[in-house]
Amino acid sequence: MSALLIGLSVFTGSASAGRADAQASSTKARPSRSAKTASVDDQTISALMVSDIHFDPFHDPAKIQQLVAAPAEKWSTILASPSSQDQQKEFDALQQQCHARGVDTPYLLLQSSLQAMHTETPKARFMTVSGDLIAHAFPCSYKALVPGSEPGGYQAFVLKTIAFVIGELRSSFPGVPVYVALGNNDSGCGDYQLDTASEFLSQAGKILAEGLPASEKQNAIKQFAEAGNYSVKMALPMRDTRLIVINDMVLSAKYTTCAGVPNAAAGNAEMEWLKQQLADARQFNQKVWVMGHIPPGVNPYATISKMKNMCTNAKPDMFLLSDQLSNALIEGGDTIRLGIFAHTHMDEMRLLEADASDGSPTQSTPPQRVLIKMVSSISPVDGNNPSFTVANVNPATAVLQDYEVIAASNQTGVDTKWSKEYDYAQTYHEAEFSTGAVRHLMAEFKEDRDSKLQISNDYMRNYFVGDRSFELKPFWPQYVCALTNATARSYAACVCSNGK
Repeated sequence: MSALLIGLSVFTGSASAGRADAQASSTKARPSRSAKTASVDDQTISALMVSDIHFDPFHDPAKIQQLVAAPAEKWSTILASPSSQDQQKEFDALQQQCHARGVDTPYLLLQSSLQAMHTETPKARFMTVSGDLIAHAFPCSYKALVPGSEPGGYQAFVLKTIAFVIGELRSSFPGVPVYVALGNNDSGCGDYQLDTASEFLSQAGKILAEGLPASEKQNAIKQFAEAGNYSVKMALPMRDTRLIVINDMVLSAKYTTCAGVPNAAAGNAEMEWLKQQLADARQFNQKVWVMGHIPPGVNPYATISKMKNMCTNAKPDMFLLSDQLSNALIEGGDTIRLGIFAHTHMDEMRLLEADASDGSPTQSTPPQRVLIKMVSSISPVDGNNPSFTVANVNPATAVLQDYEVIAASNQTGVDTKWSKEYDYAQTYHEAEFSTGAVRHLMAEFKEDRDSKLQISNDYMRNYFVGDRSFELKPFWPQYVCALTNATARSYAACVCSNGK
């Protein structure tokens, strides 16, 4: 029991205050990202992967009335002004009132992260943002600080917050496409709540589509207004690559309409739309990236925390209501080069492949596999240090060649130093982040049940930005099973193999 409780704190505990001295010394002489990119194959380009920003405009409660009254483009001036005298006291009271699970991203941390992104990769060619732009407990904070708000006031404030965050990203990288997905918090009514074909989606779509290529913009706005998804041909230098952005909030078991009513039709419509987009991409010989927020597959944290025994017919907790998304992605594996998801706030990877646990014979055609990169969070709400990912992409093949995770030295944005957490190619000794390379890597993880290999320990150390690897170690075999087993049946078969 004590080992389990220690292990679970990886998901909720507080990270170490700073980086280890050895890690800091190893990065002092690190060349700039632009210098590194120039030394890599000249067919690659730099890009940014950002997620779970969870920006908190309520961090200084005294400024809320000004923010409510001002347009989003004026927010920086308000937020950058000196903090109110009792800021900390009032914020602490708000956190307690709303039962906050931790501190999200205040303005200073957002600005620190944007400056670090620009320093690390000033020539980024595009940016992906895989959801959750606004803070946790957003409805409670708004209600507490804006009592008696007029109808529609909450939705308008959410839209302004989204516009502010995306505006800050775009202004930091002028002219660079910023591709954004919705997260479960990004709603005009509440967490995991959303009405399709709504005014919120119509307005949010206009914000998210601003800056997209003119040839793609209007269609993206139209698609987003219906269900919160869109499909665009990625701007040059990406060649013949389609980005399909899905709104997988509607695929979650927690999803309801704004009235609190389940709506399975929304999820079914989302899947039909995705399948059509994949079919269209196949017809035009396009390579595909798929981006959403909530990943498909098993939720190992929830499963382990409930002490479920997979070998006594218990079922693991899943991120989504069904296997529909996993199956659709696997079926589209001939066109999909990468899936980008987030939600856990951790730095993770997954490999989706067909469930072979039923003992069915091997197919004559090669099995389809889809590689998933799960992007760690800017928000430090779970005790992790903020981080973002610098990607090295081959624009001709749409392959994620390599990536670095860049992490903050603290969780506040005050006197924060940003440095390399790790580099994928250097750490795992793989030439590219491809299905073949990652499948080989995960096979080594699975064989290393006692986590004696360096690569296993490297993964555990980098998983929680701030290094809580000693807490994940006791549950390494169970966690590894979630990396390649997206269904409840295949996960249980993996966990129970060899009597474990």
